Formats: sequence, structure tokens, C-alpha cells
Amino acid sequence: MGGRLRMALVAALVAGTPAGPGVGVAEAAAPNPPTLPAMSAATLGERYAANQRAIAEAAGLARDTGHTARADHLARMADPARSFLAFDGRAGRVRAVEVIGDLAGADRIAIVVPGSDSDLDHFDTRGNKPYSTPAGGARALYDEIRAQEPNARVAVIAWLGYSPPRTISLDVLTTGRADDGARELRRFVAGLYAVAPAAGVSLLCHSYGSVVCGRAVSRIDVADLAVFGSPGLGVDERDDLGTGARVWAGRGGSDWIDLVPNVRIPFFDTTVGFGADPTGGGFGAREFAAGGGGHSDYLRPGGPALHNLALIARGRATEVTHA
Repeated sequence: MGGRLRMALVAALVAGTPAGPGVGVAEAAAPNPPTLPAMSAATLGERYAANQRAIAEAAGLARDTGHTARADHLARMADPARSFLAFDGRAGRVRAVEVIGDLAGADRIAIVVPGSDSDLDHFDTRGNKPYSTPAGGARALYDEIRAQEPNARVAVIAWLGYSPPRTISLDVLTTGRADDGARELRRFVAGLYAVAPAAGVSLLCHSYGSVVCGRAVSRIDVADLAVFGSPGLGVDERDDLGTGARVWAGRGGSDWIDLVPNVRIPFFDTTVGFGADPTGGGFGAREFAAGGGGHSDYLRPGGPALHNLALIARGRATEVTHA
């Protein structure tokens, strides 16, 4: 068992990343986040403007302290055409929550929850796969939904609302960061219903983000939960999630996440591993076709995974193709 456990730990360390190991850079100085009004349809403009100013200020501070790459990333995020519900650039407290589409007018809202190594420096870009980032993936999803249904009243949210673990870390093997993220996600979804009370909400959760969603979903009202590239949801079967949502799971044919043993091993006051494979036949999720792509390819434009995730986000369950 000792050798098997070591193999599991090493495999999990490798498999948590959406695009490769260790991508962080030294943290730059950042201002305190703005004081924001409670979320409602009437306060969205005020929140967007306050966060735009905060991001621009953070970009200036980063440039002044020699963090040129961070400054460039933040300058792109500070574009007044973009809409952020939340922003905090401080080390250890990083948050960025962007809305694509008309949130107040939406009848469906999709929240994209990213996995490990997601941060401000890779919120929009990561090599030649912008769709593997929180905002890039959310934009790809929004564009796919509008291509399928041009008049769709939909909003997609890139939710970097927690501090994902680094791939090369012990945190990526346990639920600690996921528990923190789940608390934030529950609070965030409650706020969304103050903005669009009649909207149906879907959670689309990648890699370690699926662990966050698995910890949160029993206490929030969502129509659909879709996980992809998931190491497990921390439970043995779908019914253990405690949700009435439709639960979907997909895995690309070249995704290395299948190297991670689906185990849960007690380790001092925590647990290593995340339990059963949600794409397994005995788990009870609805499996959707995800194509032959790798761990960072689920939201690639033109791919079957993105096509099906857009259908799930719109609640068009009968049109989803299955693996």
C-alpha cells in the first residue's frame, strides 16, 4: 500500500493542472478591494465601475514595482468594456469574477469554476490555449451558446472566487482549498439570485474546481452541475452529493486525469484523494461526450465538449450527446 499511495500522490500532483506545472510568478503589490454595494440588478453598474477602477489601480502598482507581465495582464482586464463583480489582487486573497453577457436580463446563468494553477496572471491567456483560462473559457462558452441560440438570454461567469492550489503542492491532494471555495461559491450564488431571481443556474467545474462544486452543491439551488477533467467530487456516488440538480460528467480521451487513482485515504486530520470517478458507470452521473482532447481542451472552440457544455448551460438536456 505504501508504494501505491506514493504513486497516487505523484499522479495527483501532475494531473491537477489545466496546462502544465508551476506557472505562478512573484506576487505584485495591489490595493485593498473596493467597498461594494450588495448585489442586485440596480447595483451592477456601480460594482462594475468600482472593480474596473480597482483593477486599473492594481495594474499601475504592478508596473511601478517592476511586475511588468502582471501589469500587462491587469491592464487588459481593466478594459471598461469588461464587467467584474469582484476583484482582489492582494497576495493570498486573489479574486476575479467576470460576467460575460447581461446578468440582470439572463434566464440562464453558467458559472465556470476553474481548477489548480488558475490566477490573475493566467486569467485570460495561457500559451496558445486561451480557452483553458477562466475568462477565456467563459468567453468560449458564451460564444458557443450564442452560436447555437443567437437570441439566448444568457450570462456566463468566470469565477475565480477562491484560491486554487498550485499543482505542485500538498493542497491539490486534499479538500482544504475546496472547502474554502465552496463557502465562497455558496455565498456568491445566493447573491446571483438577488440579481436574477428567476434564472436557472448551472455550475461548470473543471479539474480541482469540481471538488469545490462537489462540496458546495448540496446547499445551493442549481439546475445543472457539469464536471470535466475531474479527479473526483469527494463522494462515492451521485446521490451522496445531496442535490436535485442534473449531474453531468465528461472526460477527454487524452486527459491524464485518468492516471489519478480514485481513492480517499485518511491522513491525520484530512483526507487525501477525492473518491469515485464521476464518469464511472456506478457513480450515477449523466456522461456527456467530451471528445479525444486533453486536460486543458474541454472549452476548445469547435470541440464536442464545448458543444455539450453549452447545451447543458442552456438546460437543453435532451440534445446533449453521450459518450
